[in-house]
Amino acid sequence: MKFSIIKEIPGRARLKLAGPVPEGDLDALIKLTKEIDDVRRVQLYGRIGQMSVDFDASRRTNVLDALCEIDADKIADAKTGYSVQLEPRTHALFMDLAMLIGARYARKWFLPAPIRAIFVVAGFMPFLRAALHELSHSRLTVPVLDASAIGISFAKRDFNTAGQTQFLLNVGELLEDYTRAMSENELINSLLDVPDKAQKVVGDTETSVPASELVAGDLVAVRTGMSICIDGVVEHGTAMVNQATLTGEPLAVERTVGDDVFAGTVVEDGDILVRVRANTSQTKLRSIVSLVEAADSLKSEGQSRMENLANKIVPWNFLLAGIVALTTRSLVKTSAALMVDYSCALKLTGSIAVMTAMSNAAKAGVMVKGAKYFEAFAKADTIVFDKTGTLTEAQPKLARVLSTDGWSEEEVLRFAACLEEHFPHPVARAVVNAAQERGLEHRERHAAVEYIVAHGIASALDDKRVVIGSKHFVFEDENAHLDSEAIARVEAEMEGLSPLYLAVDGEVVGVLGIEDPLKAGVKEAIAELHKLGVKHVVMLTGDSGRTAARIAAEAGVDEFHADLLPEDKYAYVDRAKNEGRHIAMVGDGVNDSPALGRADVGLAMGGGSDIAKEVADIILSDTDLQAVVRLRKMSQGLVDRLNGSYSKVMVTNSALLALGIAGIITPQTSSLLHNASTVLYSLNNTKAYLPAKSE
Repeated sequence: MKFSIIKEIPGRARLKLAGPVPEGDLDALIKLTKEIDDVRRVQLYGRIGQMSVDFDASRRTNVLDALCEIDADKIADAKTGYSVQLEPRTHALFMDLAMLIGARYARKWFLPAPIRAIFVVAGFMPFLRAALHELSHSRLTVPVLDASAIGISFAKRDFNTAGQTQFLLNVGELLEDYTRAMSENELINSLLDVPDKAQKVVGDTETSVPASELVAGDLVAVRTGMSICIDGVVEHGTAMVNQATLTGEPLAVERTVGDDVFAGTVVEDGDILVRVRANTSQTKLRSIVSLVEAADSLKSEGQSRMENLANKIVPWNFLLAGIVALTTRSLVKTSAALMVDYSCALKLTGSIAVMTAMSNAAKAGVMVKGAKYFEAFAKADTIVFDKTGTLTEAQPKLARVLSTDGWSEEEVLRFAACLEEHFPHPVARAVVNAAQERGLEHRERHAAVEYIVAHGIASALDDKRVVIGSKHFVFEDENAHLDSEAIARVEAEMEGLSPLYLAVDGEVVGVLGIEDPLKAGVKEAIAELHKLGVKHVVMLTGDSGRTAARIAAEAGVDEFHADLLPEDKYAYVDRAKNEGRHIAMVGDGVNDSPALGRADVGLAMGGGSDIAKEVADIILSDTDLQAVVRLRKMSQGLVDRLNGSYSKVMVTNSALLALGIAGIITPQTSSLLHNASTVLYSLNNTKAYLPAKSE
């Protein structure tokens, strides 16, 4: 990119670009500049071809060199994958307003009345086309109202009033579009800050890294239950990939060597190695913009009610105007009845309240996939929690290792870690971390591993079947053997711990005891949820009854159930819903996915599996339960704000209609006050829902 420095102080430079920047290139150029290391802030003035950049003064040369490397190809590549405006054009707003005002007064001061009338008629054409389009589809909407109001001025041969009305409507539309763009931009940038992780493969080593650090050519491992955070090509393996977020198709499709895979999809079954093809920041941006665009179809009941009412009111505006015309015989008062509508205000204030809630949530580490899930969580009277990784620490620890059948404790732990390292679950990480802390290295002697949801892991070692998992899985499903004396010893030494059994060829060779302490602040969070209207808090777990009872007592839940399979958790949620309760389910594992999907609203904790996040309606990147409390407050705040906006809009616009029909204010004044109040209420809805340091 060619540029010259107009003015510079340490850490800030004002640049003169080669020429004006086309509107379609503004977002791409801003994003590319922001991605440069050490760039802190960017302002782009496209019409005059200038850019202001704030950066680390000590890295000036690197920043300027990186700016020089931005070319047309990079801008074209950065533009792919999204269509919404990513940066609110403050300067563009002021320029557009200046041009509207300047053009209006230039015509008024310097042109004779006949020429001004021609300009007014020409300015009416866009309003007329919009109205005819709506009428051709048998719709009475706001564009028809606007065109009718202007048309009445033409009927009176009052071109000055018609021009003034057009001017006010255009100013109102500019302000409303900017307010919406500002909220949408805030939401997208907030979501971009939510981190992703990837399993990067270098040689024989696999490391968890931030997805933002990946570059084209890197190799990434993706396994059952994990999401694909990049665009790439499958280099090894086969997997069934759910692409519903991109294609809408609910059934998984097979992807094997040579096939393309895309960010935002999830592996339901299988293991693949993917070669990164595209810039990770752009693929994430595409996924987030898709989420924002899709969120429009997931409106809350309150928002939908406001918008449906807004659409239904327009015909009544015409009926009112007809009554006014018949009773007063005044075109001015009839025009006043058409100049104020409820539709724009109800729709804009509602959508901005929702976007602000989503943005505030994202800043707090919460991704909400649609407004209706805020409302569902606000209405929830029963919250169901999984135990491991949700109520208990996201990083459980290995407390005991018992060996049997001639294996040493080190051999048990080494081989268990070798199996568990393939799966992103808190218990699996506890085993792997314990082996690393003890310096137990392992080489993979086993065959491919199979994850059996909510049970454990199965593989093969020297043609012998190897399994690790729960007591139910190892003894009942796999028919493994352990003598009664050893069982008594295990039960005594594993008291209060969660046991994992390791069996080879039907013989239990070792047991690992996982210590899963309650998270700090859980009891206080559950007590606060009760105060916020949650009547029933339930804990469901696949763990043993004694461990579950201890955790339930410490957490202060109202009810708990232990030794559950995924279908049991699903059955509980289904039964509770059929009883008429509004259910929120909070979990983190693959085994929680069926229940998360069945609940009125499913919340996935950030430390859990990606497939749980895919199924869930809300994703919490924070594993602290206070995030659930904050979300409850925010959800209730959104419902209150939607109801409050509805009341304010109805009262204000009804008053303006009454004043206009009574002749107390002119139609143009009522239009000005209507647009001003719409923007004012919309800006008020951009306020944060919670205090900055709310706990």
